[in-house]
Amino acid sequence: MRRSSLFWFLILILAMLSTSGCLFRTRPVEETYSKVPLKESSQSALIDSVNQQAQKIQSLQATVDIDTSVGGAKKGHVTDYKEIRGYVLARKPAMLHMIGLLPIVRTTAFDMVSDGQEFKLWIPPKNRFVVGRNDVQTPNSDQPMESIRPQDIYDALLIRPIDSEHDVAVLENGYEILHDAKGHRVLQADYELVVIRRGLAGWFLSRKIVFSRTDLQPHRQYIYDEQGNLTTDARYANYKDYDGVSFPSRLELFRPHEEYDITLNMLKVEINKPLRDDQFALEQPPGAEVVHLDKPQSSAVVPLRNER
Repeated sequence: MRRSSLFWFLILILAMLSTSGCLFRTRPVEETYSKVPLKESSQSALIDSVNQQAQKIQSLQATVDIDTSVGGAKKGHVTDYKEIRGYVLARKPAMLHMIGLLPIVRTTAFDMVSDGQEFKLWIPPKNRFVVGRNDVQTPNSDQPMESIRPQDIYDALLIRPIDSEHDVAVLENGYEILHDAKGHRVLQADYELVVIRRGLAGWFLSRKIVFSRTDLQPHRQYIYDEQGNLTTDARYANYKDYDGVSFPSRLELFRPHEEYDITLNMLKVEINKPLRDDQFALEQPPGAEVVHLDKPQSSAVVPLRNER
């Protein structure tokens, strides 16, 4: 009897509070759902799309405008380098050559090459020539260019195929947050391929490829290491037709651990043009300070002497 009386007493109190406005408050929803027509696809169709795109592109050469930001929470500030003209050459299976020019004077700001295993980096303004392996990470806030690896740019630029022998891909129906012309948040459904790969220590999260439902193109790719750390966050936008191949005209690559962000705005792109081996060669300039990142710090820097 007491429990019944207590129950009805609580109901009465809640009713009184709700009518007085003390318990409930109505507020507008901040997000709205996108009204853009969305396309349908399936797990197998999206995997085929990634693999077919990877098969279509065997080489790429592009003239680009490069925007770079270095720094973040770890460094305590961010330095922006805007509108550096550059050139990118890529050839499968893993070769990349990228040159950046200083604004106005158009002299070389940096020149880097990679064969997929080792890389070379020439920084004329600092007279430094850096060599090392792609898998050796050496974050250096004093020398931010030396944290960049050509292989990271290559992996973001040319999305790797999903290998059925080593990869397992599962489909997730997700959504992305966009903004309309007035800056309001808009929710739009997307497709996300989660790629699991077999590593030395077992299976691990390798990548997540996000497809826009408006065009079924990859618009974002997350790349992870075998410990589950996010190493690269790549965004793709403004797909255009280049030599019969649909390719993004804007690529933004963010490396959270090293705290640098590189944006490539494609001015000219040529797909599958023949590229020679010597276009991926980079010789040590005479008199440069040579830095071997694979060696201990005490012996890493070796100044070259001019030979007579």
